[in-house]
Amino acid sequence: MNTPSISRLEENLRYTFSDKTLVETALRHRSFVHEQPEAGDDNERLEFLGDAVLNLIVGHLLMERFLIQSEGDLSRMRASLVNENRLAVVAKSIELGEFIRLGRGERQSSGRKKLSILADAFEALIAAVYLDGGFDPAFELIRYHFLPHFDVLVESRPVYDYKSRLQELVQNRLQQMPVYEITGQSGPDHDKTFTVVVRIDDVSAEGSGKSKKAAEQDAAKKALVLLQQ
Repeated sequence: MNTPSISRLEENLRYTFSDKTLVETALRHRSFVHEQPEAGDDNERLEFLGDAVLNLIVGHLLMERFLIQSEGDLSRMRASLVNENRLAVVAKSIELGEFIRLGRGERQSSGRKKLSILADAFEALIAAVYLDGGFDPAFELIRYHFLPHFDVLVESRPVYDYKSRLQELVQNRLQQMPVYEITGQSGPDHDKTFTVVVRIDDVSAEGSGKSKKAAEQDAAKKALVLLQQ
């Protein structure tokens, strides 16, 4: 199998490298270097750096998005976003497996589909972007590819159930229940965005999401911030 052009990966990644040797190193698995040591370094050192950059930026994005979570909650959320499975999903979305340079044994054992190889190569790619262009391009890369996964956290993890937290807070303070109202929806049937308003006494907040539940959670999150202010 011939390795596709780096320019196609750059297009999928939404970043163009000035120093192509960085991306070439990021794509070089140790099994390939073991068979062809003259090819250069493998991607393990870049993987080490990319892991640190990824954790920093995902932590930053979580702080921006989830304004009332504790340190423990944020740590658990970050762990669920930067684990091997999630990284492999993002790697597959840019067809990264097609570009990784593997030794014969890994190629024959479907190494391009292995979660660990995909996740490690994606971290190495993050480091390559960071070294090539600096913090801002790395930040935008991670923001673009990871923000879609944040709504999944809201919908699937009870610890981030803003509706329950809001209900508990309002019942204790005001002895009433929050009222949710769907106020709009837009987009095609396969990719709708819903808008919801939650009202508590004289406080209201609007949220949006790719499902009614996600929009309600977003509205509840914003209402919590207003009430705590």
